[in-house]
Amino acid sequence: MALRPKIVKLAKMVGGIAGAMNKIDENQPEYYALACVVSDEQADVALSMGLRKKRTAEYVAKKCRMSVKKAHKILMELAQIGVCKVWHEDGEEVFFVNMFAPGILEWMVNNREQLAAHPEIGRAFEEYTRKRLATMSPLFPEGMAMMRVIPVENAIANLPEVKPWEKISYYLDKYDTFAISDCSCRAARRIGEEGCGHLEHEICLQIGPSAEYYIRTGRAREVSREEAERILKKAEANGLMHEMPHTDGLGDTDAICNCCGCSCFSIRMANMFKTPDAIRSNYGAVSESQKCVACGQCVETCPTNALKLGQRLCAKEEIPVKEVRKVRDHRWSEKDWNKDYRRNREDVAEEGTAPCKTACPAHIGVQGYIKLAAEGRYMDALELIKKENPFPAVCGRICPHDCENNCTRGEIDEPVAIDDIKRFIADQELKKEMRFIPGKRHEYSNKIAVIGSGPAGLSCAYYLAVEGYQVTVFEKEKQSGGMLMLGIPAFRLEKDVVEAEIEILRELGIEFRNGVEIGKDITLDQLRGQGYQAFYLAVGAQGGRSLGIEGETAENVISGIEFLRGVNQGKGKKLSGKTVVIGGGNVAVDVARTAIRQGSKQVEMYCLESRKEMPALDEEVEEAERESISFHNGWGPKRILTENGRVTGVEFMQCISVFDENHRFAPKYDENNTIQVTADTVLLSIGQAIEWGGLLENSKAKTGRGNTVMADAVTYQTAQPDVFAGGDCLTGPKFAIHAIAAGKEGAISIHRYVQPGQDMLNGRDRRDYKAFDKDNVVVDGYDSTPRQRAIQRSDGIGYQDARTTFTEDQMRKETERCLGCGAVQVDSYMCIGCGLCTTRCKFDAIHLEHRTNTTPDFYEKLPIKFAANAVKRSGRIAVTAVKETVRRG
Repeated sequence: MALRPKIVKLAKMVGGIAGAMNKIDENQPEYYALACVVSDEQADVALSMGLRKKRTAEYVAKKCRMSVKKAHKILMELAQIGVCKVWHEDGEEVFFVNMFAPGILEWMVNNREQLAAHPEIGRAFEEYTRKRLATMSPLFPEGMAMMRVIPVENAIANLPEVKPWEKISYYLDKYDTFAISDCSCRAARRIGEEGCGHLEHEICLQIGPSAEYYIRTGRAREVSREEAERILKKAEANGLMHEMPHTDGLGDTDAICNCCGCSCFSIRMANMFKTPDAIRSNYGAVSESQKCVACGQCVETCPTNALKLGQRLCAKEEIPVKEVRKVRDHRWSEKDWNKDYRRNREDVAEEGTAPCKTACPAHIGVQGYIKLAAEGRYMDALELIKKENPFPAVCGRICPHDCENNCTRGEIDEPVAIDDIKRFIADQELKKEMRFIPGKRHEYSNKIAVIGSGPAGLSCAYYLAVEGYQVTVFEKEKQSGGMLMLGIPAFRLEKDVVEAEIEILRELGIEFRNGVEIGKDITLDQLRGQGYQAFYLAVGAQGGRSLGIEGETAENVISGIEFLRGVNQGKGKKLSGKTVVIGGGNVAVDVARTAIRQGSKQVEMYCLESRKEMPALDEEVEEAERESISFHNGWGPKRILTENGRVTGVEFMQCISVFDENHRFAPKYDENNTIQVTADTVLLSIGQAIEWGGLLENSKAKTGRGNTVMADAVTYQTAQPDVFAGGDCLTGPKFAIHAIAAGKEGAISIHRYVQPGQDMLNGRDRRDYKAFDKDNVVVDGYDSTPRQRAIQRSDGIGYQDARTTFTEDQMRKETERCLGCGAVQVDSYMCIGCGLCTTRCKFDAIHLEHRTNTTPDFYEKLPIKFAANAVKRSGRIAVTAVKETVRRG
């Protein structure tokens, strides 16, 4: 198609400074954005108005030699398209052609119908701001870009240096008309299938004349001052910071944008072009390491990745500080950019952070909830835990506590009793009046089906419900809880504890449909027909594995999993005489201890692994030994001995090695070295099997090794796009905390999947944690109190949990033993002073301080500002170059 001269001319005009610097043809974003919706006649009218001049219909009519009626009609068409804005001022209707961005491109994108019909407008917004700001962003004086950060007001409220126009309330007080619109940046990302999952609809504020324009053209709905304030708070709760256009002089603006670091085209100057100076406020974040507990909430929220988790303890050998190139004193080019910033953000500093948070599969802020518990802030502690784990009472009883196993305090004497502290906190919630029920972040109408109500499914359902989705959990058993209810005996996990935590999910509005087997009673296709848009498979590994040896089908040879299920359902088999349990994992120990409670007079366990290599946790083995259960390591079953179809014993052969040099399971047997043991019952606990039934029929989802479903390692999406999976059916048998972590990640992916145009990875936290080197830290001045130990009940062997919860005094003493290993580090160069971090900290450990005194100015003055900045910057670049030459020798 031939180049249209009038569109070229209009593109040059509204391009302003950028338009003057660049050649315009049909491939340039400012051209094709306008050409698809603006006629030549409309272009003539827009050109007649000039750039950023208030004009009336009468003025345009005279300038274009047409009737006022026709001029007004075309002006309103342009306003609907987004090329000009219209509002009333001093009783007169005025029109205004703004620059491309911020301005026209946002207005064009915010016309929803137009964007849907012409997705190239969204593409133009992304391309224009990327291309033009790539060359301009290094030139902006500090805080003088067309968009600028305005801090969270609470973060600067008590600072003496604050100017009135630096507060959001100043603008809410100044104007009396407010409207709520979609985020134009995230809309443009969505239309290009590159969304990041952050809120798009009705999240940015238009104020004053802009609000009138948006309301009049159907781009937004009017809201009250009170609702505007609620929207700003909602934005902060959803991890969105505040920015506004600063092109109309001091104290004037037309919008308060609520931005994310992964989609905003303004913040891209900081994140991609690495030129944060251009958009920063006059403030910067400072962290007080003595107060910081490395919970990570501020780190995960920071829009520019300026915060990272590091270590608070002093290092024996100084950790080298990586030199950072800065635009203010270096020549800047594409090699300085971070092009992959939407996917490569990091949570942890180079030296690593607290081992407890690193080792936890869900990366819970251990240090944080320990400190909150020490202060008696139990509800706050629950809130922090539930950011990553909705079931702290369950995990306080059955977690393998890798956090504890890796605790730095363990290098001195004994690790902090983290699980016992967590159990104390969580047990507060067993009292109904103390329950922490999170508020919903949003409200969505999408229906999501979770299949399986074990820890993975319940976790996914919880986080989807918090996000605001309509969630139904389908469970084939009559009770919810999966293996938490059916696979773990009550003496380790009492069922009222599980019920109490599931009750919170019901209060969040999650529907439970029990006694429904998907694939048998109803299919995935039928659920799709009922409006379910995505599915999370969390069926666990509920079947027992067979040995494939002689005698296995004899009477009284029972799967350990089936044995536990029967007991937990109140119909367990009564035992007598001697029981042999084959297996060495935690489930096998549970089976053996349950056998004692079901009447067996003698229980012996046989497993392939040595005592050191046994997968069962040490404390579980110790508990079994206290109940007179004996362990026999290094023996594998050869055959089961029978008489008249009933088991009489087991013949074992010696196992020489279990793991190869790559730590893979590889048993080798000496078949000539065997023993025979008598048995009245044999319980097989040599692994768990995944039973799909008809669930995956007619689905593209595939299964692989061990019958586990195959899914992406990060997103948990299967080959069937609307089907996601997590927990044991994806990984094979692991601990509940692994499944809980997988449930949260599944919820994140499902949210992105059901919202149109969202990418699975852009802006996603990769949760890549690493611990600092414990051999390179100095530990001094710590509390020398010995580790506290919960009292064990001594009322015999039964189904009540013999482990008790800490007393409050024990809990407080134990919290004092925490060394407080981790702390947040602030990159003052990348920090843009938004203050969002301060909304996450429960310890007042991070705050904003006043740093500069730049003030916004008119767009028209930018060339002068550019020139003055160029002179200063050239001098700094020269000085830096000399210093670097000297340093290199």
